[in-house]
Amino acid sequence: MEIQLWRQILSPYELAVRELTTKFNHVIREHREKGLYSPIEHVSGRVKAVPSILDKLQKKKITLDRMEEEIDDIAGIRITCQFVEDIEKVVELVRKRSDMEVIREKDYIHNTKPSGYRSYHMIVNYQVETLQGPKPLRAEIQIRTLAMDFWATIEHSLQYKYKANIPEHIRERLSNAANAILALDKEMSSVRSEIMDAQNSSISQLKLVEDILNNIENLYRISNKREVNKIQDEFYRIYQMHDITKLKQFHRQLDIISEGYRAQAVTVDLEEQ
Repeated sequence: MEIQLWRQILSPYELAVRELTTKFNHVIREHREKGLYSPIEHVSGRVKAVPSILDKLQKKKITLDRMEEEIDDIAGIRITCQFVEDIEKVVELVRKRSDMEVIREKDYIHNTKPSGYRSYHMIVNYQVETLQGPKPLRAEIQIRTLAMDFWATIEHSLQYKYKANIPEHIRERLSNAANAILALDKEMSSVRSEIMDAQNSSISQLKLVEDILNNIENLYRISNKREVNKIQDEFYRIYQMHDITKLKQFHRQLDIISEGYRAQAVTVDLEEQ
């Protein structure tokens, strides 16, 4: 198969990876813009490298002309979560989407592979638009925790190095590490509510500060610059106190001031007419 032909074949898969990563990253942004906890922590994607495709074709005895029909993971999306409980939420989120169709699922969370590998795999039908028209294809979505992802990345590198013939003493250490990862995920789940409360508080404060700074910037355009500088200095003073209650009070007071200037601006406009 010629290089140019490989590029033509893989180009739609590259487009699918870009679109899917963008869409799932948008899910993260939507949650955070609404002040909600996002079950998705990070999204990445890749198109399978040609040598990896050739190895898989050889291993599974698939002919080149059957490649797209037989290989499901030419396009791959990896979604990482903070907690095991988040994985099911992401699975449901994918199932409910109208822009992709789930055709197969593999649960390696509850059915761990002998190697210790844990992840949730979903194969979806997805369609991209190309110069030649719509191109339906399949993509694999892997959903796992950050801890699972760390282990899987190391295991994949070792598989690549040893071509599936990993020495027994390394397999044993990988198995021990997998058990440690399982224990870590369980421990993190036990303090999940406390961690989420802390993260939600951080997100809330971030949005509060952004709103305050936007108000100060708006006031700077339409009011006395010296007064606005005083307001900004007061904000910095309160912010350094790390007191969220005082920050909220300052925000409410600033809102009243901002509203007053907007009302005055409307009155001026009406009088000029």
